[in-house]
Amino acid sequence: MAQPRSTAGTLPARDTARRAQSLDEWCAYRWEAGVQVPALSPLERLLVRTRNTIYELIVVDPARAQVMVRGGRFFPEFTRAYVGGSSLGGGFVKLHGIYAGFRLELHGPEQAIVTSPIREITFAEDGEQM
Repeated sequence: MAQPRSTAGTLPARDTARRAQSLDEWCAYRWEAGVQVPALSPLERLLVRTRNTIYELIVVDPARAQVMVRGGRFFPEFTRAYVGGSSLGGGFVKLHGIYAGFRLELHGPEQAIVTSPIREITFAEDGEQM
C-alpha cells in the first residue's frame, strides 16, 4: 500500500501560528502547511489529525467546500458538512482552508464545531482506513 502524501511536513511552531493575530500578520502569514478545499478534486480523501481526534474528509463539492466527514464524538458516521476554514479560535478565518497548527471549523447539519489544533494533514489512498 502506498504511503499517504502529507501536506503538513513539520508543523509550524506553536508561537508562529499565534503571532498571526493582527490583520496585517494574518495577511502576511505563509499558508504552506495545509490545503484549500476548492483546490482539491471531488472524492479526494483527507485524514486530519488534531490534538484530540482524527477526522476523515471526503471532498464532495470543492467549489462550495462541501465534504463528508467522519470522526470524533460529533461525527461518528459520515455526515455532510461545510469546511468553514481554519482559525486560531478568534475572528480571523482562512476561508475553506485546512492548516496545521490551526483549528478547523466544520459546519454540519445540526451544529458547527471548532476542532482542537490540527497536528497533521494527509491525503488518504484508496482503501486506506482511518
